Amino acid sequence: MKLNTLVRTGLLTAVIDGLFACVLSVVFYHTTVTRLWQGVASVPLGTTALDGGTATALIGVALHVCVAFTWSAVFLYGAMRLDWMKRLLASRYGVLKAAAIYGPFVWLVMSAVVIPVFTHRPPSITFRWWVQLLGHVPFVALPIAWSVSKSESPEVSAG
Repeated sequence: MKLNTLVRTGLLTAVIDGLFACVLSVVFYHTTVTRLWQGVASVPLGTTALDGGTATALIGVALHVCVAFTWSAVFLYGAMRLDWMKRLLASRYGVLKAAAIYGPFVWLVMSAVVIPVFTHRPPSITFRWWVQLLGHVPFVALPIAWSVSKSESPEVSAG
């Protein structure tokens, strides 16, 4: 796996998705950035993280970065190893097509599997859930697919 591509992709995704989450939280959901990241930390740590102050908010940011790197690594691995993914990325609008598939996939796995494993609660399919499903296309999967397609690897090209 190309480490420089993974680092670039993971950081880009963490920043873009993090900014998206912060804007949603503050502007549309009328909460604070601290509360957003405490909420992220509360998934593995429990609801006491919501009262943890800056420390748990920073744990939430760190978890967010780890998740961004994980999904970036999964995509990069697929782009390096799977012929159909190489062809998809090399096709016309391939980056957009990949993002349209991968973004919802990431959110479905996170909301239906990963988060419920920690919280022992099924997802609540609300307006915010749908915003996340759609938002994962431009703010998670698009940075991943674009960054991976810009890799210097001759096997993966933007097309």
